Amino acid sequence: MPEKPGSSRQRPLKTLERVFSKHGIGSRTDARSWIGAGRVRVNGKIVKDADHWVDLERDRITLDGKPLQSAAKLYILLYKPKGYLTSYGDPEGRLTVYDLVTDAGAWLSPVGRLDLDTSGLLIMTNDTAFAERVMNPEHKVAKTYRVKASPPVREEQMEQLRRGVELDDGPARPAEVRRVRDSAGHSFLDLTITEGRNRQVRRMLEAVGSKVSKLVRTAIGPVRIDELPIGKWRALTPEEIVALGGRASGNGSILNTSESRRKPRPAYLSGKNPGRSRS
Repeated sequence: MPEKPGSSRQRPLKTLERVFSKHGIGSRTDARSWIGAGRVRVNGKIVKDADHWVDLERDRITLDGKPLQSAAKLYILLYKPKGYLTSYGDPEGRLTVYDLVTDAGAWLSPVGRLDLDTSGLLIMTNDTAFAERVMNPEHKVAKTYRVKASPPVREEQMEQLRRGVELDDGPARPAEVRRVRDSAGHSFLDLTITEGRNRQVRRMLEAVGSKVSKLVRTAIGPVRIDELPIGKWRALTPEEIVALGGRASGNGSILNTSESRRKPRPAYLSGKNPGRSRS
């Protein structure tokens, strides 16, 4: 990290665009737009370079003449449907998870990703330190998936997954695997991993000779789907935040749980989208 000239220690420097996401005010894309439009000043001077370095302890940054203030920390749990991108925007105009959290009341970033064909739990927050902790494989935050695979997975293949399989980007850590049931031509498994590589569960099943036809993330650490309807979100409880390594303190940091829109428990593998379209 760069140092301020004449400083006796490293200073907390960030690029100007990063300051906005760090404060939970907006995305880096938003920040570049505001900076380019001349709405941002550093120590009273308009700066239009989004990569301009600023000192978080010494520099005064304003947006439209108002000093930046960190947004209240917000942590939500979304049941992402299949067919939604885990990104802020898409050049092809496809639906994203942001279409499902327009009423959250704050800018949020996904904690990790679920691919287009995977549904299930996705945490979103404006607490960057919390997000980094949950995503860091060193902290071994468990992610559990309900897997529908074909051809059926034999016991010896499950043992391979439990020992750890070789993937093209290196060996996978041993997984916890439980058989839920078998049906004609398919196995239903609960599989828990502590990594988050791209399409990892799908690649692990392929490594033992099966193929995932449906995938739902049902738990992140101790946080489970329970009654959360597909396509809806709820606030994480203070206890859940602490269990995942965060701090649940301060007024306004947690949304009222009446926002969770609870409905009867969904079928994990229904595969139905909520029918919400982009406005």
